[in-house]
Amino acid sequence: MVVAGAARAGEVHEVVTLKFEFVPAEITIKAGDTVRWVNKERRQYHNVWFRDLGEKPVGEFFPGETYEKTFDTPGDYPYVCEPHEKDHDMTGIVHVVE
Repeated sequence: MVVAGAARAGEVHEVVTLKFEFVPAEITIKAGDTVRWVNKERRQYHNVWFRDLGEKPVGEFFPGETYEKTFDTPGDYPYVCEPHEKDHDMTGIVHVVE
């Protein structure tokens, strides 16, 4: 009997929000992986908005909270922190490869 290989389990990659920056601001992951944004500020909320995808901004996440998104399709996915995009140039990009 031949058993097919198990589907690749996606990895979780962490991006930190700290001092009004996404760290790292640019990340490359594989299709099927998840990015987890972790707010490590002392008092400040943030959000993640994939404006180019036509999505609405997600709700704010506060210090100690997280937001996750899984990327199944290869491509480049720029995003911003909508409340802090202009004042702090708080932007990032997720590159998804096969």
